[in-house]
Amino acid sequence: QVRLVESGGGLVQLGGAMTLSCAASGSILSIYAVGWYRQAPGNQRELVASITSNGNTNYADSVKGRFTISLDNSRNTVDLQMNSLKLEDTAVYYCDAVLTTDQREYKTYWGQGTQVTVSS
Repeated sequence: QVRLVESGGGLVQLGGAMTLSCAASGSILSIYAVGWYRQAPGNQRELVASITSNGNTNYADSVKGRFTISLDNSRNTVDLQMNSLKLEDTAVYYCDAVLTTDQREYKTYWGQGTQVTVSS
């Protein structure tokens, strides 16, 4: 059984910073990639940032230069450092991981989400 648990959300001031963490646990043999997504009310879920196990990163244009994603392969954790937060960053943030538990196939798992609210 694989679990992804996000933490670190909450209320932050406009222009502030916050770090989200996602910890993967269970019978994980290998992680291919991990991503952070977000969904604001009335909007579709969108990719914020992703990182592969070899360190290749991808960011949404709206967060480039402000957010940084990092992966600790030894601990199966991924962090999202968010700086210069804007009101439009308010959303529920989800992490997902593409990983394998049996080295035969890779599957996508999702966390339960954590709320980030940027206030003025």
